[in-house]
Amino acid sequence: METLKKMFKNNIRQYGMIIALVVIMIFFQMITGGLLLEPINITNLILQNSYILVLAIGMVLVIITGHIDLSVGSVAAFVGAVAAIMMVDMQLHPVIAVLVSLIVGGLIGAWQGFWVAYVRIPAFIVTLAGMLLFRGLTMIVLEGQSIAPFPGGFQKLSSGFIPDFGNTGTNLVAILAGIIFTVIFLINELRERKSHKKYNFEVLPSGLFLLKLVLIAAVINAFTYMLASYAGLPNILILLLVLIIIYSFVMNKTVMGRHIYALGGNEKAAALSGVKTKKVTFWVFVNMGVMAAISGLIFAARLNAATPRAGTNFELDAIAASFIGGASATGGIGTVFGAIIGGLVMGVLNNGMSLVGLGIDWQQGIKGLVLLAAVAFDIYNKKKSSAA
Repeated sequence: METLKKMFKNNIRQYGMIIALVVIMIFFQMITGGLLLEPINITNLILQNSYILVLAIGMVLVIITGHIDLSVGSVAAFVGAVAAIMMVDMQLHPVIAVLVSLIVGGLIGAWQGFWVAYVRIPAFIVTLAGMLLFRGLTMIVLEGQSIAPFPGGFQKLSSGFIPDFGNTGTNLVAILAGIIFTVIFLINELRERKSHKKYNFEVLPSGLFLLKLVLIAAVINAFTYMLASYAGLPNILILLLVLIIIYSFVMNKTVMGRHIYALGGNEKAAALSGVKTKKVTFWVFVNMGVMAAISGLIFAARLNAATPRAGTNFELDAIAASFIGGASATGGIGTVFGAIIGGLVMGVLNNGMSLVGLGIDWQQGIKGLVLLAAVAFDIYNKKKSSAA
């Protein structure tokens, strides 16, 4: 029991947000008469929040380094506009247009990263300027009008589904994916537990560990069964899973990840330890530019148009997702998984409030209170830890 208490205390923010997500889902499931967890609504939740979750993955890295990026919504809109010009006006192949768009996003990130890392202008100022600059450029290149429609192949990025190989009424690919993902999860958990035991790290008691495996395996398969009951696996879900796996691996298992955490924890100490702090900061912003480009492409494909108002408030949702998911406002703390949980909390809140008929004014107010509570909880825990 002591081990369990200690593990929960050390991960209270992350576990707390998972519990909060479950409670929010149960609450809205009850007051919407079961609409929240309908297969079609689960699919809509993924499609509606995919571009924010992509931004949250990039944003949490920026926040871990102790910076912020206010420009991502404008960058997403600008890249969507550039993609539309290439695909709709210039009739370029979608693959070429997507690659060029990602390069444009990376160059924008490099531009902002240069000012932050090497000129030492605060990221708040640089990205605020970027927010204004790229919003203005979006309006200029679009000439104040929307460009549509995109080619059908590009639209499938955000609205397409993995093809099924059966005609049973239930998507067999989604069911099979759930089983495969469960097996991978179980093997990974068992290997990690064995490794922790080998080096005498604390692990959950066998009974609780088994319960954890059963519960998570049940959630994975229930989720994929819901998707299978509607249209199967959305293409965008596969992209999200790939990004989550890659970025989780980078942050947890690589030197680059450790350098990002070290930079956010204490920049001077990191520099004295041999971390090239300017270079790390620069590449984190380059990465954020690419992630903003991906988000802009996803949103444009879902909307089937590039519009001057695309990306509005994306930066606020991505920042909120990162903080709600456990990132610290002072840097050095945060996880990719936590940012995804934070994004889902925001997404379920939006969706649930819409289902019960709450207006956008109430939705914005409630989301603001949730963000404030999450940051206040972080500060409270830090004060409690330092006092102890």
